[in-house]
Amino acid sequence: MAQSRYNGGMTILVTGATGFVGSAVARKLIAAGEAVRVMSRKGSDTRNIDDLTVERVTGDLTDPESLKAAVEGCEGVYHVAADYRIWVPDPPSIYRANVDGSRDLIRAAQAAGVKRIVYTSSVAVLGFNNDGSPADETTPVTVDDMIGHYKRSKFVAEEVVKSLIRDENAPVVIVNPSAPIGPRDIKPTPTGELVIEAATGRMPGYVDTGLNLVHVDDVAAGHVLAFEKGVVGERYVLGGENLSLREILEKIAAITGRRAPRLKLPHNLILGLAHCVEGATRLFGDREPFLTVDSVRMAKKHMYFSSAKAERELGYTHRPADEALRDAIEWFGRNGYLD
Repeated sequence: MAQSRYNGGMTILVTGATGFVGSAVARKLIAAGEAVRVMSRKGSDTRNIDDLTVERVTGDLTDPESLKAAVEGCEGVYHVAADYRIWVPDPPSIYRANVDGSRDLIRAAQAAGVKRIVYTSSVAVLGFNNDGSPADETTPVTVDDMIGHYKRSKFVAEEVVKSLIRDENAPVVIVNPSAPIGPRDIKPTPTGELVIEAATGRMPGYVDTGLNLVHVDDVAAGHVLAFEKGVVGERYVLGGENLSLREILEKIAAITGRRAPRLKLPHNLILGLAHCVEGATRLFGDREPFLTVDSVRMAKKHMYFSSAKAERELGYTHRPADEALRDAIEWFGRNGYLD
């Protein structure tokens, strides 16, 4: 196994490495010559790391003892794992993973002598500017602004992390990725689902909303920069290009040769449909509904963000959204998601 330039052979732990962003972080570290240990739950889909030379450990954010074993002997930790479901039938479970799990992992890492931790938060916890300009790390926000259990759990989790930094000297740098797209989105993520639906022509219309799209490999590079150059206690938005949903759909249409949807749908119509879909799922389904009330409520705002701080202080850069969308569509196509 490769030697780490930080610690003379100690291991860097990545949680969530079987997932989309976590696997990209693990690959970036391996490419830099680091010794990487990955933690995943028992029974996890490991396709994203099957071709990687890594040390594997089994652990769960809801099992504190497994976290202690995972961090033993590590010099650094990238805590990427999270429950990012927009809809959950059992809301307390998302808080156990995202809030309690993050607290337990960071405390376990400190007790094990870990010198540096990067905590993956989300732009979901940031506020919005009334004038529609891109938000950043300083935009005012409270927990009451959080829509749904996912956003609320991540907001509370970040507040817990900040308290550990402040009160227990936890050596944590926080990063807030926007909406990553690109290869190895095996689940896929909600943004990946959007790309698939548009690329296969199954999206008849759109709502007036917007996203900040970023290539997953740029997000991974931003994590490493935060580890190397970030200031403990600070947070850094890792984003890309701000685009309206209509602009995103037009770019996907240009890549796939399909016609972009032209029908603009009112939010209230989609909100009513989302209520029906969630109701049916509660009665008959066992999977996350394809349309949720919280996702429609979130879409009422243009979720635009600025990465200026990360660019200025970390040297962070991002590629154009067109390239990220093309890489995502090519990967989805190669792996049967567009059939």
